[in-house]
Formats: sequence, structure tokens, C-alpha cells
Amino acid sequence: MTLDFDKMGGLLPAIIQDADTRNVLMLGFMNREAYDKTVATGKVTFWSRSRQTLWTKGETSGNYLDLVSIAADCDNDTLLVKVHPHGPTCHTGTDTCWGEANTALQGSPLQNSPVAFLGQLQDFIEERHQQMPEGSYTTRLFRDGVNKMAQKVGEEALETVIEATNGTNDKLIYEAADMLYHLEVLLTSKGLRIDDIALELQRRHDPNWDAQRRKAKANA
Repeated sequence: MTLDFDKMGGLLPAIIQDADTRNVLMLGFMNREAYDKTVATGKVTFWSRSRQTLWTKGETSGNYLDLVSIAADCDNDTLLVKVHPHGPTCHTGTDTCWGEANTALQGSPLQNSPVAFLGQLQDFIEERHQQMPEGSYTTRLFRDGVNKMAQKVGEEALETVIEATNGTNDKLIYEAADMLYHLEVLLTSKGLRIDDIALELQRRHDPNWDAQRRKAKANA
């Protein structure tokens, strides 16, 4: 990605967006060093114009912004940075720097954005993977290893097929939910995110995807 740092004297505006809820969280500025550090560490880092130094968001508060993706606009002089935020983004304690609450995360995660909950669920699964608390079913799955996890995904997929062909819609939803949960556990064990699956589907949605895939196979 070629970026135009010269237009604003070495700085690029960086729009920070929650990757799950799509809420715009804040606006910061990156120079080349801040951009490179963000990519290298996976923690969003800015250039502080007031202090004239690099600062990683969350280094004092603990409210880090975990990098999901960075995209440049059509002029290569503005960045859209998608993140998974840890806690409020604004120093005032609000979820965004415009005083907004992240309503998709209030109360039940299903209240406003059921699809976004898939990302939140995997955040929880990753926490289980790091802490491995005793008595947790998710902990037991990780301890059983990849082969057992993959087998469990297959079993739940079979149950989903059975309910789709011979069961009720309620039971189909129940079994499909089991399958998705175990798939997220398996993905987490492999260092992958449900976002990676969504990105692959997004690529395939491109009308030119099949032609590009055949071309890549021909050149392999």
C-alpha cells in the first residue's frame, strides 16, 4: 500500500472504527513511524501533535485498540483503521470521542447486532484460551487438542444437516449455533478469527472472483 505522507507534512488522518459494530470511535494522526509500529505490534499507535511523540492508545489506561485491518482511501492520504477496542476509547470514559455509547455492547450482546456478537463471542473464547480456567467447557475443548475440536465441528455439522432435512427450524437454529461455537473454538486454536471467514466470503462476492481464482490456479 503506497501512502501519501507528504500532503499533510508527514501525517495521515486515521479514522478508527469498531470492526464489529462499525461505530466510528475516534480520529487520530499517524506518521510513517506510527503506521509501521501499528502494523508490527497489532496495537494502534498515533503521532501526538501536542507532545510531538509516538503514543500507543491504551498504554496508560489499558484501553488498547487491537488492529484488525487498515485501508487507505482513494487518494492514499486518509486511513480507515478497523479495531477491536478494549474498553472505552475516549479519555472521558465514553465509547467514542463524540460521547456516544456503544449500544451494541450494552445489556445483551444480541440487543442490537446479532452478527457482531460472533466477534464478541470469539473475544470471550480467546480469553478462555489465554486463562484456561478450571471447570470451563471451552477450556476442556482446548485441552483435548485440534483433532478432537475438528471432530466436534464435524459432529455438530452432521446434527445441523439432520435437523435441516428432518427436523424443525428451532432445532436447526440450535444445532447450527452449536456448530458455529465449536468452529470459533477451532479457529481460535489455529490463530484465526471468524473475521477471516467473513473476509474470504467477501472476496468471493466479487463478480470477478472466480475468474481470478482460475487464473491464479493456471499460473501456479
